[in-house]
Amino acid sequence: MSNSSTSSGEPKPTYVKLAMRNMVQKRLTSLKHFALTTVGLLAVFIGLAYLTR
Repeated sequence: MSNSSTSSGEPKPTYVKLAMRNMVQKRLTSLKHFALTTVGLLAVFIGLAYLTR
């Protein structure tokens, strides 16, 4: 039951390579998630700075 992409003698792609390929194929979604993560982290840090001043 081997996959046709792995039975051709090529090494199995690593998780990182699969993730990079997925990011390239779904560029807009990846950019949206990156932007949301950045905004969320900035909000957390600014909120903590405000609360601890």
